[in-house]
This record gives sequence, structure tokens and C-alpha cells, in this order.
Amino acid sequence: MSTDNVVDHDTVPPANKALLAVAGVLLAIPMIALLWVGSYAKKDPELWGFPFFIWYQFMWVFLCSAMTFTAYKLVLKARPHRPMTNVDSRESGR
Repeated sequence: MSTDNVVDHDTVPPANKALLAVAGVLLAIPMIALLWVGSYAKKDPELWGFPFFIWYQFMWVFLCSAMTFTAYKLVLKARPHRPMTNVDSRESGR
């Protein structure tokens, strides 16, 4: 491996740790909410005839999707883009 293909890690800007922490919190919230079964293992209040246990978990399907998408966008914003390979190596076909 020649030294021309090595990416200089010192030139990459550091990640925004505050945004990464927020993304981690967004991913942790559904885990905590759904692992604490005692908080939602009940029948009332019902919503459109569904017991609380059912509609609460169904609600988290959409909330988890939204939180995961938001965390993904935050991580993309927090970590600057760096190509996986050097531009020179792609142009030379290696």
C-alpha cells in the first residue's frame, strides 16, 4: 500500500458530540418506554375499542420510526462526510 492512498485522519473535522448525544437519547427513549411493561400492562383507557396495552405498543411503532429517522439525520449532520476511499484510487480503477 502506498502512502498516497492513506486518508489523513487529522484533517477530518471532529464529530459534534452534542448531536450524537441527542441521537443516543432518541434511540434510548423507545427502549426504556417499551421495556417498562408495568407502565402499560393495563386495559384502560381504551381507544376505539382497543385496550391500552395494544394501542400503546402500536403507537410506539410510529414513534420509534420517527425517532430512528431523526437520530439518523442527526448522526449524518454530526459526523462530517468522509469518502470511504481516496478519489485518486477510484479514478485509477484500483
